This record gives sequence, C-alpha cells and structure tokens, in this order.
Amino acid sequence: MRAIALLFFVVFGLNIIPAFAPPTWMVFSYIGFRFEPSNIALLAVIGAAAATLGRLTLSKMARVIVRQRFLSESTRNNIDSIREYLEPRRKLTFGVLLFYAFSPLPSNYLFIAFGLTTIEFRKIAAPFFIGRSISYSFWALTASSVARRMDFESTEPFSYFSLYFVATQILLLALIYMFARVDWRALLGEKKFRWLAKVPADMRNPAAKGPQ
Repeated sequence: MRAIALLFFVVFGLNIIPAFAPPTWMVFSYIGFRFEPSNIALLAVIGAAAATLGRLTLSKMARVIVRQRFLSESTRNNIDSIREYLEPRRKLTFGVLLFYAFSPLPSNYLFIAFGLTTIEFRKIAAPFFIGRSISYSFWALTASSVARRMDFESTEPFSYFSLYFVATQILLLALIYMFARVDWRALLGEKKFRWLAKVPADMRNPAAKGPQ
C-alpha cells in the first residue's frame, strides 16, 4: 500500500511540473525493468489517475497565473477562439487527446495550452486518463519483457537529462509562446495564418496615459 501511495505522489508531482520533468512513462518502464509487478494494470490505472490530476492542476495553474496575470485582453480573446472552435466538436477533441495520450510525447505543454483556452476540464480528463492507463501498461509490460530477455542490471538507459532532452524542452517552451501569438480567429475562421497584431501599451492600459 505504501508503494502504491508513493507511486501516486511521484507521478502526480512529475505531472504538475511545467517543464524539464522526466516523462512519466519512464517511471513505468523503470518499474518493468527493476521489478516484476503482479498487477501492472492496477499500477497503470493508479498512475493514470495521478497523471490526470497532475495535468489538470498544471492546466489550472496556467489559467490562474499565466492567463489572468500575464496575457493581455486581446490575447485572451484570441485564444478563446480555440475553445469556441472545439466546444461543438467534442468527438474531435476526445479523439485527438486520446491519440496523444497513447503516445510518449510530453503532455505538459498541451495542458498548459488547454488551461489558457479555459476549455472545460471534464472534456480533456477522460480521454487522457484512458490513453495513459493503456500506454503505462504497455511501457511497463514492454520493459519487463525486455529486462527478462536481456538481463539488464543498470538503470543507465533511463538517463533522460541529455542535450537532446534540454533542446526539445526549450523548443516546446518556444511553441507555447508562439501558441499565444498566432491569430487563431484568422486561422480557424478564414484558414489564413498570421501573427496576432501587438496592442500598443497605452491601449492595453488606458489609465497609464494619465490625464490629457
């Protein structure tokens, strides 16, 4: 029971980190390599629940901290067009997120983006939980099978903090910035790609101009 609680809190903690955290699937690969868990499916479900709660917490943090404190009103209105586009397309949202959750791709930036759009969390929680439950089982079972056949005795294959990892994390941070700068109303409505026009400082905060 203590091991299950530890797994939950480790996975939850990894999933609220916005950047430079090791991917959670490595935790289950490590479990598969080092141990022979008797109920991988149960561990995967617990891990998926922890990952989902962690990602929703990260998404909420992005909404409360980044959206409300650092984004201008014009940028918030622009990003809201993504929510308006996705809300009537529930099957598309469910399918895309489910497919993404099956993959080993980092999901922190996806949930930060969702948090900025104020889309309802219940619409993204279910497909992510289902996808992660299956993918974590896959990684644990695959790692366990490989370990039995190749007799690994070292955890060196799990060294993640490499130049490649750092470069991809920096790239994904840049993508989040670009996400907020794309004119989504033009892209989704007119099928035209362009950058969002910058709003002059005096228009963002008219009070800053002072009395005329």
